[in-house]
Amino acid sequence: MKLVYVFDAYCGWSHGFSATLREIVSLRPDLPVEVVSGGLFTGGRRVPIREFGHVQGANARIAEQTGALFGEAYERLIADGSFVMDSEAAARGVAALRRVAPYRAVELAAALQAAFYVDGRSLSDAATYRDLAAAAGLDGDAVVAVFEGSEVRADARADFRRAAELGVTGFPTLLAVDGEHVVPLARGHATADEVDRRLASLS
Repeated sequence: MKLVYVFDAYCGWSHGFSATLREIVSLRPDLPVEVVSGGLFTGGRRVPIREFGHVQGANARIAEQTGALFGEAYERLIADGSFVMDSEAAARGVAALRRVAPYRAVELAAALQAAFYVDGRSLSDAATYRDLAAAAGLDGDAVVAVFEGSEVRADARADFRRAAELGVTGFPTLLAVDGEHVVPLARGHATADEVDRRLASLS
């Protein structure tokens, strides 16, 4: 059995779930975790952030329920309103980090979300990945080279297909997958203890 975590780097509830996921991983170090990008803001949904009028209210609820932090730099992006969230670019970034450090995918996905939601960094910008890689002790040039290459574009599309095949319609979603058997463990929000009890019931 393994865990499959389907999220979007530009999803506030996924940002809120990051700490919970890290706690689950610490509770269940024997379970491998597959991190999949879901593709929330693609196609016609790639519009200036001001067009999503619910963002600040949603963020307040996320912070209240999960304790997630939203930084001043990010708040300035929201206030300006012109920033465009591009989930395909973010998925390429996730794929690049996953290729360079596959066993650190959970940690790096959380760091990527912090780069946006705390530091206000664009997940379409190669410099974001160079700095994130350096902070994680990885080769920044190597990560950027992968991010800018053609293979991660295919990886991003494969992630979006994987999420759809798993029947995921909202982010974040955490699944227990054992062959063809798929059990939802969390959708949107759950505590680590709640997820751990659900996992225990599968044993």
